[in-house]
Amino acid sequence: MRLNLHDFSGHPFQVQLSRALAFAGHQVLHGYSSQFVTGHGRLEVSAEDAATLRIEGLSASVPMIKYSPVGRTRFELNYASAWQAILQRERHDVVVACNVPLFTLARMRRYFAATKQPWVLWHQDLYSLGVGAEAARRLPGVASRAACGVVERLERSQVTSADAVVAITDAMVHQYGTWGIARDNVHVIPNWAPLDSIVPSTRDNRWAKQHDLPENAVRLMYAGTLGRKHNPLLLLELLDAAKARGIDAYLVVVSEGVGADDLAAASAGRNDVKILGYQPAEDMTDMLSSADAVIALLEPDAAQFSVPSKVLTYLAAGRPIVALMPRSNQAAVDVREVGGFVGEPTVQGAHEAAQWLAGITADADGLAAVGERARALAVNRFDIDRIAAQFETILEDVVRSRTGAPLAVVANPSERLVT
Repeated sequence: MRLNLHDFSGHPFQVQLSRALAFAGHQVLHGYSSQFVTGHGRLEVSAEDAATLRIEGLSASVPMIKYSPVGRTRFELNYASAWQAILQRERHDVVVACNVPLFTLARMRRYFAATKQPWVLWHQDLYSLGVGAEAARRLPGVASRAACGVVERLERSQVTSADAVVAITDAMVHQYGTWGIARDNVHVIPNWAPLDSIVPSTRDNRWAKQHDLPENAVRLMYAGTLGRKHNPLLLLELLDAAKARGIDAYLVVVSEGVGADDLAAASAGRNDVKILGYQPAEDMTDMLSSADAVIALLEPDAAQFSVPSKVLTYLAAGRPIVALMPRSNQAAVDVREVGGFVGEPTVQGAHEAAQWLAGITADADGLAAVGERARALAVNRFDIDRIAAQFETILEDVVRSRTGAPLAVVANPSERLVT
């Protein structure tokens, strides 16, 4: 098959799937947004990759203004035009859309229909619920309800029009039912983290020395997005609560954007907080291994449908996890299973987490034992060959189900079918 797997975010496990599908013999063009600032996976083709893999960043001709409704919408629509230009350049048997913004995908859905392009929605987040929550914070009641109705209709249309849907949780499928959507080609494949590029390593490594992390302190780390789904000030609450319990604690935050800026302002002048920008993918193992415990945050209005990928990355790194999130979230279930801490994303939850840290750090082997269980869970679940085979079956079924859409076969991997 010729595949275009477009993951707007450029995250690690999506590009790992593209690599696995290319190794399976498929022609894969992996796309991502070069303008979206977040933690990225390995987004360069190396000599170790299959010859059938290409990776290309995509840019709109206008800037991305994340929290401006007008600026963000203009960007998303322009981004769709840039993506269409890529698809017009060559033919693909199937397109996979992942983490694609709501208005971008609304325009792409119409493009897919007009060009009879088979496509699969890899549904990572129920954007309409997030947009609805933001509208409720910013707009008066009538306007908020109208905005919620518009974005919900957009997302429902995307779910119903895709040739197949890969949801990441059963809760998403339940929401489809709430929307009145009943389909027989919805598949649930939980997210994962790449075990080959994220492995447990030594604590006092090159990265730790490069960033002058204190050797004797208990290092707490938050790595990932700090957006509307998170309350970054809980990180300082946890740090202070840990210190109040006699723990020589030090906080490292690896993030960028509004949340990181707010945290930097709140922690100005402190010598027990270090805030860094996103780090290169090749430093991920050493970065996470430098932490004694890692932190995940998730606010209640996002917890039912969002599964923080950072928790999966933490599991792969074999680090003990402190999760301040509702207990019903799937990631919270995983954290409890390996012996980590789960508390509500509140000041009280942060203090309970600090008490847990005080208990587990009293035992020299306590943190290490939890980390070993975390890695074991990841190894048991994150088998990329098995996961890629599941996706391969879904994609091949989509192509076969489309009359007049035979698999494109070429003799030379670098050869392109131009429309």
